[in-house]
Amino acid sequence: MKAKLPVLSALALSVGLLSTHAFAANPETVTIGYQKANIFALLKYRGTLDETFKKEGIAIRWVEFPAGPQMLEGLNVGSIDLAATGDAPPAFAQAAKADLIYLGHSPANPKTEAIVVPKDSAIKSVADLKGKRVGLNKGSDVNYLLVKALEDAGLNYKDVTPVYLPPADARAAFQKGAIDAWVIWDPYLAEVEANAGAREIRNAEGLVPHYTFYLASRPFAEGHPDTAKQVVDELSKLSDWANKNPDDAAAILSKSTGLDKAIWQTTIKRLPYGASRMSPQVFDEQQALADTFTRVGLLPVKVDVRSATWSLDKK
Repeated sequence: MKAKLPVLSALALSVGLLSTHAFAANPETVTIGYQKANIFALLKYRGTLDETFKKEGIAIRWVEFPAGPQMLEGLNVGSIDLAATGDAPPAFAQAAKADLIYLGHSPANPKTEAIVVPKDSAIKSVADLKGKRVGLNKGSDVNYLLVKALEDAGLNYKDVTPVYLPPADARAAFQKGAIDAWVIWDPYLAEVEANAGAREIRNAEGLVPHYTFYLASRPFAEGHPDTAKQVVDELSKLSDWANKNPDDAAAILSKSTGLDKAIWQTTIKRLPYGASRMSPQVFDEQQALADTFTRVGLLPVKVDVRSATWSLDKK
């Protein structure tokens, strides 16, 4: 019996190693959701991640989405593994019980979203928005900016009439005068400033940080942690390249979106790229966003943002 124990121990060890290897094995395919204007679009068109993964026998399937909420719905149902969105969509997804993980985030970029009015508007400040029609994309990052800007000016969300429109429809409404103000992000912000003379009355500086979050489904992040970490590392390398080569990045994103390169040059000047793992401070800021949306009734439940912490960040 004693003679068999070393054999059994060795067998158990080999089985354990095999199961660990199987758990951490590379996936055959990684499916990434992207929008035409975000950092994953830049990564897609540069092709560096495809090249890196191809060497490891991993294929990438890129799936385009019109906006963050639809992309996170795809993440929740398992049709994609990875996504990048602004800071509001993950909070709404968590409220809807999406099983997602925060892999990392960009630097804060508060200059890339603002409240704008027509150039000849009598509106001079956020306080002047009382009783006005304000266009915005419901549940988006700019929804948070509007709430905080109104409160900073001594108003509340009920003091304006929100007109919920996606960017293309809001742009048309802004041009026609169907809305009095528009809360929007780059590159749409840069476009309406350049082509319609829109005037900023407040951007997010001093109000909200405005991050891009890099997200994964929990099964993917926990089942393939090395692959997920590799994506964050590749985003970091891409960010260094984009920050050093803004004209080249602008050319790629111009092709992706159909917007003039000059629009993207303006956008990139106020958009620092980067990819960092989540920190307690960023989680606190994201929790403040979620709590604000719950307080004003845009979220039906309280969200525990840290429930989406990656296990690698808990160690």
